[in-house]
Amino acid sequence: MNKVRRKSIQDIASQLETLKSELEGLQGEEEDYRDNIPENLQGSERYEKAEEACDTLSEAVDGLENIITSLGELAEG
Repeated sequence: MNKVRRKSIQDIASQLETLKSELEGLQGEEEDYRDNIPENLQGSERYEKAEEACDTLSEAVDGLENIITSLGELAEG
């Protein structure tokens, strides 16, 4: 891989890192929302939707982390 393509991959990884940070912020906000739902509503549809959103955001963050790691390895090698 040439230097130009390595630089492009590093730039993309950097952009993905920024997006991952933004998603982590949203994930934290959603977790706070879920955690502040009153106890008597914790079995409700509202709570379940918040829980599902937290899980999905977590999976998205993990996925981006895997992609960023793969791109970093590619750019190094």
